[in-house]
Amino acid sequence: MSQSVESFAEILAGVHRSAVHLELRDSYGVDNEADNFATFRRGEWSEDLERADRQSWLGLVSEATARGVVMRRARVVSVRVSDYIRYEHAGTQMNIDAGEQVRWLPRDRASSLALPGNDLWLFDERLVQFNIFDGLGRWIRTDFTEDPHVVNFCVSSFESVWERGVPHVDFTV
Repeated sequence: MSQSVESFAEILAGVHRSAVHLELRDSYGVDNEADNFATFRRGEWSEDLERADRQSWLGLVSEATARGVVMRRARVVSVRVSDYIRYEHAGTQMNIDAGEQVRWLPRDRASSLALPGNDLWLFDERLVQFNIFDGLGRWIRTDFTEDPHVVNFCVSSFESVWERGVPHVDFTV
């Protein structure tokens, strides 16, 4: 099953308690970030320009957290970080300002953890959205499951990363 941005917003609008995001890649090649990432790599990036492009997302986060939804994002990253992770790190304060909590886990501290093979969103600990990317980090499709075994595995995986993760304010790149 594929998903559009609108349906993600609809899913998030139906969330009552929590929405957590587990990111496992060191780089992404999604089209809607390509220009901003190129600007970042040239040293011409600014938070103001990025904020303008992220208004839709930041609005979704603000709306969800204002109604009591706890939004957490955990990123498992290699150290020395990639240019893409530097780019993500540079813009993460915007997510935090909108209401997300963000932690970073160096990949070498994740070796003993059981982790899923794909990035995921977990909504109210009942619905998992897996984001499937190709080897170049381009989004291919989104898969969903409410299978209790998969949901419980994803809850456990996320919480283990969160527990070991470093709060954004303490994580330097």
